[in-house]
Amino acid sequence: MGTLGPLELILIFLAVLLLFGAKRIPEIARGLGKGIREFKTATKEITDEFKIDDSKNRIHSPSQPIQGTTTPRETETVQSATAPEKDSGAASAQPPVQNT
Repeated sequence: MGTLGPLELILIFLAVLLLFGAKRIPEIARGLGKGIREFKTATKEITDEFKIDDSKNRIHSPSQPIQGTTTPRETETVQSATAPEKDSGAASAQPPVQNT
């Protein structure tokens, strides 16, 4: 079974002409053309929906910090390393009371 030859195409065209008549064939072709056009526009609209720029919703890779600045995590480690040791007693948990 290969492709349709010229003889088969002529026979199919004659069968369509006999079934629908000469007046109905242009109407059928117009309807078919409108259907194909609507299908193309619908597929174009769907592909356009997927191409919407959603760059603000995307997760971006972190930018490199400027040289000389510290990141929040580095700041925490520096502060904890340089912070003086506090007593774990109850007196250090409450602020001193001032008598006036």
